[in-house]
Amino acid sequence: MTDPVLSVRGISKSFGALKASDDVNLDLQPGEIHALIGPNGAGKSTLIKQIAGGLRPDSGQVHFLGKDVTLLSTVARARMGLARTFQISSLAMEDTVLQNALLGALGAQGKPFRFFHPVLKDSALRDIAETALSRVNLLDHATMRTSELSHGQRRQLEVAVALTLNPKAFIMDEPMAGLGTSGSQNLTTFLDELRHEAPILLVEHDMDAVFALADRISVLVYGKIIATGSVDEIRAHPEVRRAYLGEDA
Repeated sequence: MTDPVLSVRGISKSFGALKASDDVNLDLQPGEIHALIGPNGAGKSTLIKQIAGGLRPDSGQVHFLGKDVTLLSTVARARMGLARTFQISSLAMEDTVLQNALLGALGAQGKPFRFFHPVLKDSALRDIAETALSRVNLLDHATMRTSELSHGQRRQLEVAVALTLNPKAFIMDEPMAGLGTSGSQNLTTFLDELRHEAPILLVEHDMDAVFALADRISVLVYGKIIATGSVDEIRAHPEVRRAYLGEDA
């Protein structure tokens, strides 16, 4: 078996008496989509923050590309190629679509935003940004203000910004949230292709999308992974059925 791109070992995090992460073990293999599911309040957001670098665990380690990144910042992990999209949009709404993509490209190169530099005329950065926008079908909207995009288009733009990081792995936090049937289907098709470029740790409540995409599924309940397996294994798992999917799943 190949070495995992991303590996979480023994991650624990408590807030007072609340154990938000309880000795979590999780890994992401090359070319796969590993879905993380669980009921509201299960601790998914807390776990993702620890993996991405926004929150330091009380114990345990996070390894990315074979390196211990537990103490590294979100920015440092992003520059290594750990790209994240958010449950709640983190885009600069008053900037144009192209400017948002350019900010991602700047960050990937470790450069601060150059307010007095004509970034839009930087051909190398612009090529990176426009290529990413083209891949999510937003290049025709490059000059549009981000606030004028539909909800689905904003989700696409978040993916484009992540693509500018030259990602080695994606963490996607509910990318289907707020999308209609057509938007979910389109994004599902795109993610199915994207996994071959970089594996995806997918946090998602849309079970149709999860079952269509996931190579493996891990189920988080009260901060603890109660099961990991294939779609068929998770569907048939009695504890998962009781805790999350329901007895008629």
